[in-house]
Amino acid sequence: MKDIALYHGDRQGWVEVITGVMFSGKSEEMIRRVRRALIARRRVQVFKSDLDDRYAGVGRISSHDGSGVDAVPVRSSFEIAELVHPDTQVVAIDEVQFLDDGIVEVVEALADHGVRVIMAGTDMDFRGLPFGAMGGILATAESVDKLFAICVVCGNPATRNQRLVDGRPAPAESPTIQVGGAEEYEARCRRCHEVPAEDRAQTSLLDALASDPTDPLVLTHESLRVPPARSRPISR
Repeated sequence: MKDIALYHGDRQGWVEVITGVMFSGKSEEMIRRVRRALIARRRVQVFKSDLDDRYAGVGRISSHDGSGVDAVPVRSSFEIAELVHPDTQVVAIDEVQFLDDGIVEVVEALADHGVRVIMAGTDMDFRGLPFGAMGGILATAESVDKLFAICVVCGNPATRNQRLVDGRPAPAESPTIQVGGAEEYEARCRRCHEVPAEDRAQTSLLDALASDPTDPLVLTHESLRVPPARSRPISR
């Protein structure tokens, strides 16, 4: 994993995002980058959503392996804008998916003022849909690293968060935000990910995908050898 903009001396702003499924190592990677910035004698401020009180508590960013750094818990993007010191060179924000849509504007303003912004967050909710402001964050960042976990069902790379209720897949009607760990969530691949109500809603689409089209246009390698048909001139 590369360290981007670590040794900026000209105060060039930059936004980088560490994203992916739960249990993929996002917090570990953020902690690593923060520590390297400190080694490089950068002035760093670390924030996290106050919704995440797992592991070492709300005042610390902690990984599943127990490593961590101190952080300031915040409820909104506006709090971050108020708390950033003018001399800060690096701002790190963990669990950014829990913050409001204003976080996109805040980090853009920080980068425009020469701050290196490092964010970590889950890109999709348990339904497999974009989580909160993550869509806008990923679109405007200079750098995005998407990490994968291992699917607990089949062992393939995992890209989805499987929420469990009493050991069974949670229905799509469940609340979007529910903070939890290994007891409530599993990392799964696309094939093994289950959202019961969403599967029912998609029945007609799945049937359409399984049906045979009446006049399909399917390109093959042989299509490369056939010259394109010339259009006939329109007679007037």
